[in-house]
Amino acid sequence: MKDVIDLRSDTVTRPSEAMRRAMASAEVGDDVFGDDPTVNRLETVAAEMLGKEAALFVPSGTMANLIGVLVNTRPGDEILLGDECHIFNYEVGSAARIAGVQTHALRNAADGSMAVEDVLAAVRPPNIHHPRTSLLCLENTHNRCGGAVLAIEQMDALTAAAHGAGLRVHLDGARVFNAQAAIGVPAARIARDCDTVSFCFSKGLGCPVGSVVCGSSDTVAEARRHRKMLGGGMRQVGILAAAGLYALEHNAGRLGEDHANAKRLAAGLRQFEAFVPNEPQTNIVVVDVVRGTVDGWLAALREAGVLAVAFGPRRLRMVTHLDVTTSDVDEALARIARTAAVAGA
Repeated sequence: MKDVIDLRSDTVTRPSEAMRRAMASAEVGDDVFGDDPTVNRLETVAAEMLGKEAALFVPSGTMANLIGVLVNTRPGDEILLGDECHIFNYEVGSAARIAGVQTHALRNAADGSMAVEDVLAAVRPPNIHHPRTSLLCLENTHNRCGGAVLAIEQMDALTAAAHGAGLRVHLDGARVFNAQAAIGVPAARIARDCDTVSFCFSKGLGCPVGSVVCGSSDTVAEARRHRKMLGGGMRQVGILAAAGLYALEHNAGRLGEDHANAKRLAAGLRQFEAFVPNEPQTNIVVVDVVRGTVDGWLAALREAGVLAVAFGPRRLRMVTHLDVTTSDVDEALARIARTAAVAGA
């Protein structure tokens, strides 16, 4: 039995022994010179899986999204994005501070989508007094909307509207393979009409670090310049790229197991009067706390050996992942039941 069942995030996964062996035996070179063969192979595979011409390996999802903004805009532009999206809420204002763009947040619906009419209404007409609206940022799956998957019809409508208005589109696809698993549509189809797309290796795919940015060959060449500027040029990084290759081969196809465990967890949490969980589509369970406080529950759960995170003043989040089995979910629910009994909830 595990002392601690860590449901804070899918970023807490640890590389498996098989992944570690792949890393230890990786052939390496100097990636800044472009001669690390394992990185080059990873970038080729990632680009093919996302249906793009090229890809760039970067240290983090935050850097990947910032590069996505940088290659699609000029300083002084305005970008449109959802008010619940990761770029707007969790990336330290880097779009403004580093890319020099103004963010215009539109309302995200509960399913993570934005209304096409809201996007079109927000595009500024040419005027010397206005910033140029140049980019629409989408997120799929959508973290703050409980791991929601944007339907293909929504993706198509939003990208068509943006392109029709002269905007480019960046997809924060940190968990795009979760979207693929949830709706049975290839990641390349999901990202088909996006000019750039990023995804993370260090979430559900179980790697210790890394993300990629995918797009056209010219765009990725420019992205490489921005990565260098941001301090993201790495050397014998094939050791990490090998983990990404292993994950794409062995871990991308098992994400449905995490989704099933999230549904099992949410169903169990509905037994307690204190909690109202979402109906998870993927691996993120967002729980409204209707009795007690979020801080109180997090402390009590931590004492019981179950880790979660606050997700607002009356919400907490639990995420299933590679290192959480079905029996771990059942054990977590048993511990929560004992905690709830003591709390009278």
